Amino acid sequence: MANEIIRASFFKRDPITCARELIGTELIWGDCSGILVEVEAYAAIDDEAAHTFTRPSARSFIERNQAGAAYVYFNYGIHWMLNVLVKGDANGFVLIRALEPRTGIERMKKRRGVNDVERLCSGPGNLTQALGITGRNHEMNLCADPRHCFGPNARARLGRADVVADKRIGISRSAHLPWRFTLRGSPFVSASVRL
Repeated sequence: MANEIIRASFFKRDPITCARELIGTELIWGDCSGILVEVEAYAAIDDEAAHTFTRPSARSFIERNQAGAAYVYFNYGIHWMLNVLVKGDANGFVLIRALEPRTGIERMKKRRGVNDVERLCSGPGNLTQALGITGRNHEMNLCADPRHCFGPNARARLGRADVVADKRIGISRSAHLPWRFTLRGSPFVSASVRL
């Protein structure tokens, strides 16, 4: 693939700005890819929903890794979750929640056992299963390898993304913060926007 890679400098800002600006970009994972349509921001400080609030391992992850590193964890013993480390004006993570599949769709369908393209990568656990992301991808640099990266090409094709800010979902603490970002009107998001 001859795609341009979003470099680490993109992730050297703050998680909210990065999360908003990731909407409409392309996530490339091996022979699969898709347009990001839903993400959530998590701050490393004063965000009770973030792993850094209760897990020393998440705080040490930030210390030892560079901006743009993959933070992958097993959620409730069921699903892997893909996050990207933001380390700059404010530290934190962006949880990758949903994408609109573009390439490798048949492979994604086989991995998920699902034929509905809109449901293939709708939700963070579904997304990682469709792409084959597991704990072995933890700490991977997502700003160096064109086979595992974010690419800006989708934004150029789609024009500027119309982004909606909403409350984060699936959490009980700090749930009021409008740090979930979705592509307006996308049928590929994991849950309807609650404005």
